[in-house]
Amino acid sequence: MDWIKTLLFDTESIAHLLLLYSFVIAVGMMLGKLKFRGVSFGVAFILFTGIVVAHFGFTGNIKTISFIQDFGLILFVYSLGLQVGPSFFSSFAKGGIQMNRLAVLMIFLNIVVAIGAYLLLFDRTDPDSFPMLVGVLSGAVTNTPGLGAAEEALRQMGGSNADIANGYACAYPLAVIGVIMVPMIVKAICRVKDDKENAQLESMKQQDTSTKPMRQYLQMTNERLDGKTILELRRLINREFICSRLMHEGVVVTPHRDSVVNLGDQLCVVSSEDDGEAIRTLLGSAVEVEWDNVKGTEPLVSRRIVVTKEKLNGKTLGQLHLGSIYDVTITRVVRSGTELFASASLVLQIGDRLSVVGKESSVAAVAQRVGNEMKRLDVPNIATLFIGILVGVLFGSIPIAIPGIPTPLKLGLAGGPLVVAILISRFGYKLGLVTYTKASALMMLREVGIALFLASVGIKSGATFVETITSGDGLTYMLAGLLITVIPVFIVALIARKRHNMNYFSILGLVAGASTNPPALAFANSQTEHDAPAVAYSTVYPLTMFLRILTAQLMVLIGCSLF
Repeated sequence: MDWIKTLLFDTESIAHLLLLYSFVIAVGMMLGKLKFRGVSFGVAFILFTGIVVAHFGFTGNIKTISFIQDFGLILFVYSLGLQVGPSFFSSFAKGGIQMNRLAVLMIFLNIVVAIGAYLLLFDRTDPDSFPMLVGVLSGAVTNTPGLGAAEEALRQMGGSNADIANGYACAYPLAVIGVIMVPMIVKAICRVKDDKENAQLESMKQQDTSTKPMRQYLQMTNERLDGKTILELRRLINREFICSRLMHEGVVVTPHRDSVVNLGDQLCVVSSEDDGEAIRTLLGSAVEVEWDNVKGTEPLVSRRIVVTKEKLNGKTLGQLHLGSIYDVTITRVVRSGTELFASASLVLQIGDRLSVVGKESSVAAVAQRVGNEMKRLDVPNIATLFIGILVGVLFGSIPIAIPGIPTPLKLGLAGGPLVVAILISRFGYKLGLVTYTKASALMMLREVGIALFLASVGIKSGATFVETITSGDGLTYMLAGLLITVIPVFIVALIARKRHNMNYFSILGLVAGASTNPPALAFANSQTEHDAPAVAYSTVYPLTMFLRILTAQLMVLIGCSLF
């Protein structure tokens, strides 16, 4: 029976550590799926499970646990950066600037309320009280990477970090509930009606003149444009469009830029939605066509072809000359579920899906040119992953001296990989790096990373957690966390509604994203059939995540010097 004793209690045993982590993560994930009134704690329950297990004496080698904790954090923030990177810069367009301003305001208010709570509620004679406040702040905004960044900043300063996780755990449960309940209070104050909000979203959707591609069939009736080539038509009309098919005298062909369009010809035109009406007005009238049985030199087909050749990563459509070489037309490009207009300047990335129209043989030749080998997409780009982590760790280790702060600022193991991942996902093709990763693989990497991190934090801090709650300042931490959560959410939600007249469901997504609170987003999505909460969440999430990590480090470095 000695082997059982060794397996359960020998902290130096690798088998014991594997058993411990497997139990904590498995049980934590199962309990995290339990819902109360539609709300669950999700992956965060791993932290609480680790705390309980450690409280009863099950732990491991601290150095090994610390390594697993840091490695899990790196995997999590790096995969998170790859996920949000493509939308990070575009999130500032249109209404995204306003939403991000409100998110930054909320981050600022969180810090102000946290400092106020520290001055009023905390024992300032305790040297660990301010670091503990940062842990409470991270829990109050349900931001695990911020917790990791604060812990690393403390290690740089040689301070203890055991209490920070306890503060996080004290504040987290009420934070999840607070971000859901406070907007409901604002809803009652502003007398918001769900039916009106849904009707507003539906109206906005119908009036949306986005640049999504649209297809229409037109008959040439403009005598002034008779005999012009397609290239000349583009210049005269001053609108960007693609003619994927042309029927002239009963024969359907795939036109190119020098193809001549005559009166009575029928065209299949693809353009952005914004330009659709202008093109129809200038070219001719809309018609219904049946080209399936119309003769041609070879039947025309439309296929979705996937870019899988690495050497095409970062090339523009114009550089490939697919239309002129193969006599086909690229009508649109689908990337990560989003349809893009296939302009000549569009930069291609691995995983892009091209809609190609042309003869069967020509489309097959294009497929061979760009790859179209789906199995290649199933293979993760491990080299790019670890190149990014390598550069991220190096970048995060660069000391940045700030006047008045004794310890230089570092982005650290949380901020460095996150920044590099965002940049690589957006500009990696310029360095020849293939950053495409299947969504399922990226999700797996992210979840494994956060699970390892939370399990490590719980196991390390669990021995003192109960004492913190019962005989320590646990209730104070819970109260401080509740104030840090509730006050900023209430102010920002009220401003968004009263001053900016923002849709209520968008407000739900905004405060959930600014709080990096997935359970709150899940609740918001359950309130409407529209995607407004998810859009608002994804708009503010990238910048919010970056600032949460950065401000957590700054608060430790600056606060520990001042207080």
